Amino acid sequence: MNTDVLLQFAVSGVTVGSIYALVALGFTLIFNATGIINFAQGQFVMLGGLIATTFANTLAWPLPLAVLAAIVLTTAVGAAVEALTIRPMRGRSVFTLIMITLGVSIILETAALLIWGTDPIFLSSFSGEAPIPFFGATLQPQMIWVLGGTVAAMAALWAFYRYTIFGQAMLACSINVDAAASVGINRGRMVMVAFALAAALGGLGGVLIAPITSTSYGIGLIMALKGFAAAIIGGMGSSLGAVIGGLALGLAEAFGTGLISSGYKDALALGLLIVFLVLRPQGLLGGK
Repeated sequence: MNTDVLLQFAVSGVTVGSIYALVALGFTLIFNATGIINFAQGQFVMLGGLIATTFANTLAWPLPLAVLAAIVLTTAVGAAVEALTIRPMRGRSVFTLIMITLGVSIILETAALLIWGTDPIFLSSFSGEAPIPFFGATLQPQMIWVLGGTVAAMAALWAFYRYTIFGQAMLACSINVDAAASVGINRGRMVMVAFALAAALGGLGGVLIAPITSTSYGIGLIMALKGFAAAIIGGMGSSLGAVIGGLALGLAEAFGTGLISSGYKDALALGLLIVFLVLRPQGLLGGK
């Protein structure tokens, strides 16, 4: 097998791994704010893509406006999920809250099935379909948008934590909730912001990947699995770990699919998740 083919695997792996990283970052945001695993995170990816296709394909909105509206509406859904399901149950056990997110995931998937049906839907590529040669490999223009959008999201999240009061308050809550509350930080508000930002990251991932793989009501569950696996691989609670885990999982899938069989793609993610949970549950960058 020549280097051009291996490079193509790497390009594909980094592209899909970038989406997994966005989903894993959403898991990390909510975990740091609440201590729970939000199994509805994958549904934000589904909603972002499907809402964008409605605005762009059905209502004929300009693509940039459709994409922006999809991310904004998905963010609003995330905030609503927190307000309607998590906030009223505050004080319940972590297990109860996790089960609530699983129920929310089922509700969102069912609603999407009723609204959009079962057929996969493509979103138009952001800047055409002409392939771009890359050292013997081939890039789709949308792949560059995926990489650029992911890098921009990571930079924005870093700036949010580094330079904004809300970001620093969220960091304080993730380190010590009681100490944060003692200096007047409203943890409930931080949880709402975490859900909104996690939904925005999921919505962004959905609109970025829809032109490449299409989108449908059923992608949320598999995206949740991949994002959760990426977060565990990198270290749940670590933003950098989420990115590294997402890229590692994407590359593992791409090379596993290319060198072994495409039938093992999803099984590989599940296998890596189990291996890390058993042998290194703290992940690559997590604490002991």
